[in-house]
Amino acid sequence: MSNTHDNVMAEWNTTNWRKLEKIVFKLQKRIFKASERGDIKAVRRLQKTLMCSRSAKMLAVRQVTQDNQGKKTAGVDGVKSLTPPQRLKLVKNLSIKQQVRPTRRVWIPKPGTEEKRPLGIPTMHDRALQCLIKLALEAEWEARFEPNSFGFRPGRSSHDAIEAIHTVIAQKAKYVLDADIAKCFDRINHNALLKKLNTFPTLRRLIKMWLKAGVMDGGKMFPTDEGTPQGGVISPLLANIALHGLENRLKQFASSLPGRKKDNINALTMVRYADDFVVLHPDISVITSIKQIVTEWLNGIGLEMSEKKTRISHTLINVENQSPGFNFLGFNIRQYPVGKTHTGKVQGKLLGFKTLIKPSEKKIQLHVQSIGEIIASHKTAKQEALIAHLNPVIVGWSNYYSTVVSKRTFNTCDNHLYSQLKSWAERRHPNKNSSWIADKYWQTVGERNWAFGASNGEEILLLAEHKKTPIIRHIKVKGNYSPFNGDWAYWSARRGTHPETPTRVARLMKKQKGMCPHCNLYIRSEDLIEVDHIIPRSQGGKDNYSNLQLLHRHCHDIKTMMDIKSLVGSTHIKGQNTEEPDDAKVSRPVLKTSGSREGIA
Repeated sequence: MSNTHDNVMAEWNTTNWRKLEKIVFKLQKRIFKASERGDIKAVRRLQKTLMCSRSAKMLAVRQVTQDNQGKKTAGVDGVKSLTPPQRLKLVKNLSIKQQVRPTRRVWIPKPGTEEKRPLGIPTMHDRALQCLIKLALEAEWEARFEPNSFGFRPGRSSHDAIEAIHTVIAQKAKYVLDADIAKCFDRINHNALLKKLNTFPTLRRLIKMWLKAGVMDGGKMFPTDEGTPQGGVISPLLANIALHGLENRLKQFASSLPGRKKDNINALTMVRYADDFVVLHPDISVITSIKQIVTEWLNGIGLEMSEKKTRISHTLINVENQSPGFNFLGFNIRQYPVGKTHTGKVQGKLLGFKTLIKPSEKKIQLHVQSIGEIIASHKTAKQEALIAHLNPVIVGWSNYYSTVVSKRTFNTCDNHLYSQLKSWAERRHPNKNSSWIADKYWQTVGERNWAFGASNGEEILLLAEHKKTPIIRHIKVKGNYSPFNGDWAYWSARRGTHPETPTRVARLMKKQKGMCPHCNLYIRSEDLIEVDHIIPRSQGGKDNYSNLQLLHRHCHDIKTMMDIKSLVGSTHIKGQNTEEPDDAKVSRPVLKTSGSREGIA
C-alpha cells in the first residue's frame, strides 16, 4: 500500500509540466485565432478537445491545489490541501457532465468602509472544473473583448487603464461620466449572461448550474437567482463577458452624431476596469445622452448605475458644483491651468493646462492609517519586527503609484511616518530624552541620514522610504494584444517592468530573460512565481543575486523537495511535509488585473 502511494506521489511530482503547458497553449492559441477570424465552429470543436484533454485537467488541478492563494480554503465539502494521490484522483474525476455543489459564503471586510463583501467559495472539485472551463473560454473571449477593458484580464492592469485615460486627455480637456455599477457581481441577469455567452449546450448547462447552485451561510441554504458568486475561479471572466459590448454600443451612438463619423468615434473614449468605468467626451450634451444610453444598456443585463457614486465632471473646470477632475482606481486625474512657460503645445497652439495624475486623497489617508495601525499593534515588539511588517506595505503602495506624479505625496507620507515612529519610540522610553531616542532608533547609513533601522550584529535592517521609489512612466499594453497571441518575449518583458513587480524579481526576470530555469518556459503575466536559493541556505547558500533564481511556484515546490532529498539522502523525513515549500517563503502572486485594485480576482 505504501509503495503504491509513493508511486502515485512520484507520478505527480515527476510530471513533465513543460510538455503539458505546451499542449494546452497550442490549443488555446488555435482557439484564439479561430475566434479572431469568427470561425465559431472551429472554436467549439477546439474547446471540447481542450476540456477533454488530460493535460488541461492536470494544469487546472495544479492551479487550484498548488498555485492559487486560496488552495487551503475549503468549500462546503471541507476538502482542502490535497496530496498528490488526491490530485491525480481529482484529475481522473473531472468531467463537464457532472453535478455541482453550492458555494460556501464567507464575508470579508471591504477596504475603506465598514461594509463586508460576500465571497462564494466553491468546492475543490468545482474550482478545478471552473479552471478547466476558463482555460477554454478565456482564449475565445480574449479575441473578442473590447480594447479598453482592463480588469481581470491576463496581461492587463489598472496602470494600463490609467495610461489609456492620460493619452486621450493629455492634449484636450474633456467632460467625464465617472460611473459605478451598483452591486455588479450580485445582480447580473443569468439569462442575459448565458445568451451572450452563446456556447454549446453541455457547457451552457454546466455554467447555469454554477450560477444557480446557491450558497450555504451559517448552515442555511440560500438560492442564487441572479449574479455571479465572487470567489469562484471563473466569476471574473463571466462578469467581463456580461459587461462586454457597452463600449461598442457607445461607439455606435458616437458614429450617429452630426459631423465626420471617424472624428466622432475618436472623440469618445470609454475605459473600463471590471465594474468601474469612465466615459470621456469634449461635449457635455453627448455625455448626458451617454448616461441615459448606459442606463438602458445596463438594464438589459439586470444592472443599474449607482446614483451615489456616479457623477459628471470636467477634467479642467467646475461643472454644476462638481470640482475638476475625478478619481479612478485609486488615482486622482485632473488638469490644472498653467502659464505659457509650463503648458504643452498642440500644432503650435498653447494648451493652457497641464494634466497631472496623482494618488487620490482617500487612498493616501487609508495608507497612512494602515501604517498607524501596524505601528500601534507593535507597541512592545522589537524594532526589527516592526520594520519587517512595515516594509512590504510601504514598498507595495509606493510601487503602485510609481508611474504617476507622486514625489510630493511620497514626501508627505514619509513625514507622517516619521511622526508615527517618533511617538512609538517615545512611548517605549518615557524617561529618556529625544537625543537618546534618536541615537537608539535612527542611524546614518551611507548617504542616508535619519534612517529608522536596527542592527542584528551582521547587517542593518532599514525601514523603506516612500520617496526612494523612482517614478517611471508606465507603457500601456498594445491595443488588442493578448498573451494568447504567443508573443512571449513581449509579455515577459512587461511582467519584468510592471510597476508592482518587486525590484529583486524584476532584476532576476531580466537576468533570466523572462524564463523559468527549471522548466524553460516563459513566465506569464498570470503565473505565480517565487524567489529560490540555488544552493539552499541550509546548505550554506548565500542570499545574493548570484545564488538566486526566479521559479514558477510549482517548479519551486519540486526544487525544494529535491533539495530536501539531497540533504538527507532519503525520499521521506518523518514528521516533515516534503510536498510544498514553507508558506513563509517569498512569493509573487498574479499581478491583479488584480492586485492593483482592492477587489477579489
